Order: sequence, then C-alpha cells, then structure tokens
Amino acid sequence: MSSGVRLGSDLPAWPQYDDAERTGLIRALEQGQWWRMGGGEVDAFEREFAEYHGSEHALAVTNGTHALELALEVMGVGPGTEVIVPAFTFISSSQAAQRLGAVVVPVDVDPETYCIDPAEAARAVSAKTRAIMPVHMAGQFADMDALDKVAAESGVPLIQDAAHAQGATWNGHRVGELGSVAAFSFQNGKLMTAGEGGAVLFPTAEMAEHAFVRHSCGRPRGDRGYFHRTSGSNFRLNEFSASVLRAQLARLDGQIGTREERWPLLSSLLAEIPGVLPQRMDPRADRNPHYMAMFRVPGITEERRAQVVDTLVERGVPAFVAFRSIYRTDAFWEMGAPDLSVDELARRCPNSEALTSDCLWLHHRTLLGTEEQMHEVAAVIADVLGS
Repeated sequence: MSSGVRLGSDLPAWPQYDDAERTGLIRALEQGQWWRMGGGEVDAFEREFAEYHGSEHALAVTNGTHALELALEVMGVGPGTEVIVPAFTFISSSQAAQRLGAVVVPVDVDPETYCIDPAEAARAVSAKTRAIMPVHMAGQFADMDALDKVAAESGVPLIQDAAHAQGATWNGHRVGELGSVAAFSFQNGKLMTAGEGGAVLFPTAEMAEHAFVRHSCGRPRGDRGYFHRTSGSNFRLNEFSASVLRAQLARLDGQIGTREERWPLLSSLLAEIPGVLPQRMDPRADRNPHYMAMFRVPGITEERRAQVVDTLVERGVPAFVAFRSIYRTDAFWEMGAPDLSVDELARRCPNSEALTSDCLWLHHRTLLGTEEQMHEVAAVIADVLGS
C-alpha cells in the first residue's frame, strides 16, 4: 500500500440493495414461472421503466449490448449499411452494429463533454448510413438539438446509447420523450443493476412489437405452433432480474439527487488541482445522473495515468482509466471496420485521441458519499498527481 493522503472512511458500496430486492426475488420465485412468458415481473418492469422515462414502449433484454444490437436490427441495420458512432465510447457501441454486418464509422467527440460532435456526424453521413448513435457519456446528454437537426436534414434516424443515462433529461425532456430509439444497460456497475440486463425504448408500437418478436427467437406472442416469423435470438430477460430492477428503479431518483448535489462540489475541487479539467456539463442537460465522475489531465502519459489509477485505488478512491478510442482496439478491426487506417482515423479524431491518453473516471458510488468525502477524494487526487 502506498503512503500519502487517503480517505478517512470507505465510500458507499455498490451495488446497493435492501429488503426491496429480497422481497422482489421471493415474489418472482413464488409465482412459479421464472421466464417472462409465464411470469409478471418483466412485464411490470417494462411498464414502470417506460413510464419513468416518458415512453409508452419498453422492452427488457439480457444486457445493454443486446439492447443496442436488437434496436439497430429493428432499424434496418445490416450488411451494406453504415452506422456513425463516437470514436470515444465503450466498444459495445460499435460491436452491436458490426455484429449485424454493418460498417461502423467513428467520428470525433467534443473535448469538454466527451459526447459525439454533431458537425462531425453530419460530415460522415453517406448514402449507406442507416443510423447515428450518440452516446450520453457518463450521463451527460449529447447535443440532442444539433443531432435532431442532423437527423432531420439527412433523413438518418438517431439511436441513443443511453447506457449511462437512466433518469437523465435534456431541456426538461426525458430520454423517451425525444422521439428516437434509446438503449440502456443494467450491468453491475451501472446506475441501476441486476448484474446484467438491458432495455430499449421505442417511439412506436410497431417497432416495439417487431423487437419483441426478434428478441424471442422470431416467435410472436402467444405462439403455440412454432411459427417463427423472423430470424432472431433469445434476448429475453428473466423474472428474477426484472424483480431486482424494479427495486433498483424505485430508489434511482434519490441516488440521482445525491449525485447531482455532490458533483458540483467535487468538480469545483478537482478544477482547483493544477492540470485537472473536469468534464463540462451542458446546461441543457438539466438532469444528469452522473454515471461517472470524469476528468482529464492533459499531457499525462498513459503509463503515468495507469500508475495514478492504481495508487488512487490503493488509497480508497474507485478510479479507472477512460475508454480507449474504439479503433485502437483489435476487436474493432475484426469485422465491419471502415476502409481507413488507424492513423487516418486518429487524424480525424484528435479529441478522442487525447481522451484515450489523458482521461480518468471515478465510479458513481463516489458521488453517493458525504460532502466531507468529496473534499477527501479531491485531496487524495491532488496528492497522487503531485507526487
């Protein structure tokens, strides 16, 4: 263990749970049917999640990657099509499209919000583009005003990668009120979780029903004769996971409230540390659930950043290096990559290149701590960076 400034007490643990999850699991167990076709937990969760996000149509699925893949398939993404994604994102944003046979076109992000640059997205649209995928990075909405304009002018629909954005709003509008498909993740580290899980919000009943059939091996509701209508896969969520997610959703508002109180304080403290630039909040993103507390240290090397993260973790701060630009992974080039080299993509995405090297993030449980702990976290970061 390294010497130096450390936290005086442990930050809140994650995941969080109480008797609400226990009650839900027993309820799912005792109903006697543990898959969605016979039980009621998944159906109830879909209704509650849709209502919470201002949508009429939610479909729960196995995980966030499958949520993206299914949504893109319903939108007509497949061989011969292209999908525009931010270069700075988790690899699932691109892999969901690539596994459908589409070519992914990475574009640069805003250097302060870390979200897709609408102007770059507009420049990347071609006759083959089937979708533009903004990622609401760390709970910070991408510029949906500008992106809606790009979509309207190009005729290319948006699909919101909202894996980080449960409960977020843009100009007072919830994710499901923005008129585009949105996909969520409930992986273990996310803002609400059942270990794994995902959901998709659809703007129309027709799209939602199409997705339901595809997520159930192409089998329509009520089918007893194995009349599979389409190709598909088994992306069905189970009843136990749904019961846990119902409890997680019920406490989400309170947790978001705490994180929204803590981020301005922690952000201001981080900004006082020489060389540290916290993620900028767009004021139009008027409710930010803060999946990650992100900041940059321009000029730091990747090696030094890794050392900083290791030391922060040793001292009780749950820190991580940020995502790598998707084209700087072997996985990106296995299938569905554009006919460009890494160097060519790097020249087109200078902000993503910088974030690959100099961005760090803290787990959102940090922002569930006390005000005193925000001061302690900032002091630890200052000490580690200064050592």
